[in-house]
Amino acid sequence: MTSLVAVASHLPKTEPVHELRKSLGLNDQQARRFTRLYGLDRICQARDRSEAELLTAAAGKLAGLAGQEDRIRYVIQAKGVRTTAPYPDSPLREVRESLGLSHACTFAVADHGCATGLLALDLAGMLLEADGDPDALALVLAGEKTFTPFSQWIADVSIMGEATAAVLVAPGGGRDRVLGYASSIHGRADGLIDLSGDGAAKEAARIYQDALEEVVLAATEEAGITVADLDLVLPHNVNRVSWTVAAKNLGIPVDRIYLDNICATGHSFCADPFINYQSVRERGLLRPGDHYLMTSAGLGQAFAAAVLQH
Repeated sequence: MTSLVAVASHLPKTEPVHELRKSLGLNDQQARRFTRLYGLDRICQARDRSEAELLTAAAGKLAGLAGQEDRIRYVIQAKGVRTTAPYPDSPLREVRESLGLSHACTFAVADHGCATGLLALDLAGMLLEADGDPDALALVLAGEKTFTPFSQWIADVSIMGEATAAVLVAPGGGRDRVLGYASSIHGRADGLIDLSGDGAAKEAARIYQDALEEVVLAATEEAGITVADLDLVLPHNVNRVSWTVAAKNLGIPVDRIYLDNICATGHSFCADPFINYQSVRERGLLRPGDHYLMTSAGLGQAFAAAVLQH
């Protein structure tokens, strides 16, 4: 059974939304909506650091990585957007070499938007199980640079940050075991991500809560529990409003959804649930035996949820 061996994150310095308003092209109304209504206050920014440096910084904090490099069978980058560096640069290859993991099978997964982080976790578990080596490990990397204007903010949804996370995954273990995973895509038949028109944006908003509920219920069912059995929810840090609505729809008390990082980091692509995991561990909010949910949604109408037991 897939388990998390260690999780680490790197949080660059933050900048207040009102100072980013001009560079992002936000008008006063948009800036007020993001801060006063959506709860976004400060956004992680690392203007002087590359994506490879940010991912390496997170991986460098992983307990259990140093000295165990030979056990790493796979290095998997979860990408919220396909292009995060100018051709022919390869941040993932740079990270692999800097960590001394040139022997590992290395690749990226994408096209689930910010839900790709949970896809990468599930894929890592399947690959390790198929290998049949109980000592093998996979390294999942998440978080990106806001490389283009398209990736810097999502109109009326969120502002993107540049925090990163690294996760060591094992094919078995007694702690932080993945009990259930579900994902779904409600995108266009041609695979294009199009939120440019009012119709596309309205359709995305219309299906969001139902699609999120669908994967949450599917993941909890696979785990053999109900939503009421969840002790904690570790969401993507998109905005406070969407999670207030989701809590009501799912019947989960808002105080069981960890929302503290929304105001502190911004929405850092696929890294959010893992960043939130480290935060709740540091604050002692997870007890042995607790069931918790990681969940994310991504552009292109991709949704994912995973149930784990601490």
